[in-house]
Amino acid sequence: MGDVSAAPAASATPFERLGGEAGVRALVDRFYDLMDLEPQYAGLRALHPADLSGARDKLHWFLCGWLGGPDLYVQRFGHPRLRARHMPYRIGIAERDQWMACMIQAMQELDVDETMAQRLAESFFGTADWMRNQ
Repeated sequence: MGDVSAAPAASATPFERLGGEAGVRALVDRFYDLMDLEPQYAGLRALHPADLSGARDKLHWFLCGWLGGPDLYVQRFGHPRLRARHMPYRIGIAERDQWMACMIQAMQELDVDETMAQRLAESFFGTADWMRNQ
């Protein structure tokens, strides 16, 4: 993902600005709640198992490190190898766009600072687009 650490004149990391592990967990949980509840994310939801608890944990652990906090994902699984780990799933433009819309909605609902949310969305988009395999 792109560099989200370039916060405007703030010395706090994005991880800290989101509220640490609890803030990242809230974002991840809202993201997966929306994916599970909103019909516009049905295609994205279909790529996931019925029980989202493992996906919630993995995204939480990954984002903690990516946002400048502890490398919880790397400690458990090693290098994220995002593209390789997602290769078994059909990810096209529709899935990318649903992922992005769901994450943007989650950030909006949690009142993530607008400037930071925009920077995060730009970085998320770069990775989401790179994950496409269809």
